[in-house]
Amino acid sequence: MADENRDERRALDESIYKLDGADFDFISAATGITDPEELKKHIVAVQREIYAVHPYHCIRAFSFAKLKISRFPAYQQLLKLGKERPGALFLDLGCCVGNDVRKAVADGFPVNQALASDLHPEFWEMGHKLFKSTPETFPVPFIAADVFSDASLAPSPIPTSASTDPLPPLKELTSLTPLVGRLSAIHTSAFFHLFSEDGQRTLARRVAPLLAPEPGSIIFGAHGGLPQKGLRDRKNSHGIHMFCHDPQTWKELWETEVFEPGQVRVEASLVENLRQDPATRAMVSSYHLVWSVTRL
Repeated sequence: MADENRDERRALDESIYKLDGADFDFISAATGITDPEELKKHIVAVQREIYAVHPYHCIRAFSFAKLKISRFPAYQQLLKLGKERPGALFLDLGCCVGNDVRKAVADGFPVNQALASDLHPEFWEMGHKLFKSTPETFPVPFIAADVFSDASLAPSPIPTSASTDPLPPLKELTSLTPLVGRLSAIHTSAFFHLFSEDGQRTLARRVAPLLAPEPGSIIFGAHGGLPQKGLRDRKNSHGIHMFCHDPQTWKELWETEVFEPGQVRVEASLVENLRQDPATRAMVSSYHLVWSVTRL
């Protein structure tokens, strides 16, 4: 999980804090904090520490404390893979504090077959603080990785057959490269939109080989989108207009530029939300793509 980064930290604003019932129930069950005000104090305190690591907008907006993954249509396929495919591996890429991988494990995905990765390992550490867990009580391995770095993920062709090479124990992995062709499911949200059109294409081509070449293997998530691909009107924190795909161009990217025609099925839909602009407090429309890429 990530969003627009900024060099200048905007002051945090507790009035933005809002959890719906499912968000509250999930964190309350994990932390044992049942009083709404006490839980808010706990989350706000952790937010300050997370924001000091890197001031992403999604940290300021409390997105790290809200559920995303379980609200996507592809989520049930993830849980099905965990139940029905022996040894199915799941990676939460750009995991931030790990709220989404924790939800998947809570809903039945085998904890010993889940992994998480982010550029900032401090986020994962803050996740233990947020959810009051330890590496022993929540033993999902974390891999600090920059997916644009060959040291973290070596460029690979799209696998056409299952790997027979032995895989080291997950807790011993220090890069994503050994996972090429091994992952039954990958979730990544609020990640692709951090990059230019070319950057998103490169990212897709680097991530795609991680997916196991078995029917039903899936990459899914959500990020900023538009009704027609292009640049958002408003600038991000670096004074740059975010590039966004529309559902059709996102589908074409994966079906024709990343995978060979006929290798995958892509589903993508555009969701419009009203959000409060943090600077003006005015309500503005915001679009995001909800998508999945499934191996055939």
